[in-house]
Amino acid sequence: MQKFLNATGKSSLLLRLAIALIGGYLSSLAFPRENLHPLILVSVALLMISVYRLSFFKSMAVGFAGGLAFYLSQIEWLSLYLGPVPWLALSVLEALIFCIGMVAIAFCWKQLEETNFRASIKYVLIATSLALLWTSREWVSITVPYGGFPWSRLSQTQADSFLSRWAYWAGLGWLTFVVAFIASALALLVLGGLNSKKKIRFLTIWPSGAIIVLLTLIPALTTIDSSAETGSIKIAAVQGNANAGLFANTVRGSILQNHLDASLLIADQKIDLVVWPENASDLSPFASAQAREKIQDFVDNQVGVPLIFGTITERGTKAFNSSILWEPAIGPTDWYDKKRPVPFAEYVPDRDFWYQLAPDLIGLVSRGYEFGQRDGIFEVKGSKLGALICFEIAIDDIGKSLVHDGAQVILSQTNNADFGKSDETFQQAAFARLRAIETGRTVVNISTVGVSAIYLADGSVAQELKTFEAGAMVQDVPLRKSITPAMLIGSWVDLFINLSTLSLIALSLWIRAVSKKKEPA
Repeated sequence: MQKFLNATGKSSLLLRLAIALIGGYLSSLAFPRENLHPLILVSVALLMISVYRLSFFKSMAVGFAGGLAFYLSQIEWLSLYLGPVPWLALSVLEALIFCIGMVAIAFCWKQLEETNFRASIKYVLIATSLALLWTSREWVSITVPYGGFPWSRLSQTQADSFLSRWAYWAGLGWLTFVVAFIASALALLVLGGLNSKKKIRFLTIWPSGAIIVLLTLIPALTTIDSSAETGSIKIAAVQGNANAGLFANTVRGSILQNHLDASLLIADQKIDLVVWPENASDLSPFASAQAREKIQDFVDNQVGVPLIFGTITERGTKAFNSSILWEPAIGPTDWYDKKRPVPFAEYVPDRDFWYQLAPDLIGLVSRGYEFGQRDGIFEVKGSKLGALICFEIAIDDIGKSLVHDGAQVILSQTNNADFGKSDETFQQAAFARLRAIETGRTVVNISTVGVSAIYLADGSVAQELKTFEAGAMVQDVPLRKSITPAMLIGSWVDLFINLSTLSLIALSLWIRAVSKKKEPA
């Protein structure tokens, strides 16, 4: 292995590219639905090994190839929505950010190896540094541009793993760091030590091994309370199995009718609230008298309790992706507008610029939804329910703001119809499960076609519906008010990781400058 990695020939570079491509592809098998989550350690370790001691341009090329395989293999479902062009374009953009992170990994790794620290300390230092660099690169990917792409996070692979309980302690960013640290230590172990001619020894790896034991023991021993703290609310969540895709040629009103028909499954049940998913009514009750009459009749005469449902609303010339609270004998009393519409799907940023590059593609997004400004809290029978719409479940700060605004339960309303029977809906459900653990709140994840499930605060599945079948979940949902450690320190942990990464890069540059001065003229 060392002989190969120290080689500089063309065959060595090709082999590194192969390692990067294999590592990138293996990541997709660690994500839901395949859900072979231990494979993410192998994936990340291979990607790191592929750029070990490479120069700037070579690490950029290998890192780009690995990043492209990483994203293309995970988000192939995007091609079902608008064809292959957005899938390729997004993957290339994310691979560019990815390769910059891999360049930083290769550079800092090489400089830290030149330090005179004891081998065991150096082992921990490098493993920690590689994990910091990976986690900060991930933060950049989920933040920029246009709000970033909050997908393909290492933490997303651990929704079914006991490691997911780290989300309770410090949030999804820290969970990514934990996975990256274990993978980094694995990469160093595979390399046989710190570029040493001697075989790796127990005294070299035991501190890292002790840290890994601690990182696995803490979540393994963590018990998360998911019981009711301020009573409960009985929620009926209805999956209409409607063809609610943005470009579906459905009969007007059929999506609303699907959810009305599916709601017959909850007839005669004593409940406090009915929840329908995003886009559950294709006719806005504010523009269609027929839709308004049907919804009011359903709320007044069939269930007699409030209904929260998704529809598109217009105010003046502006359109919003909205969630509406509709009460018996009253009608609409509150609403929430999606705060983070999806760029290039629900709106087009810098439309004039992008239209010049891809007029046919940009032309498909004929109208753009505005950014919502209202809070996502609905009050129903004295309970505070927090609302998220679709991909907002993947955005850290929105979930945190709901908890700090007093949400006792989180309703995640989504429409996955555009993505067919792909992995997308399972990957999104993984976010919902992690959010439940992170926020300490039950998450009711209700979709037009699935995955629809209710996740308790400990991550356990209270109920789940089959995909692409009409169904309903009726559950006494515990109301909770306690604040998890992640809600208190999660943002500070992310900030600490990013500042530590900047300090690490500065240290590596300093080491490089000092070593250059010591070189003979």
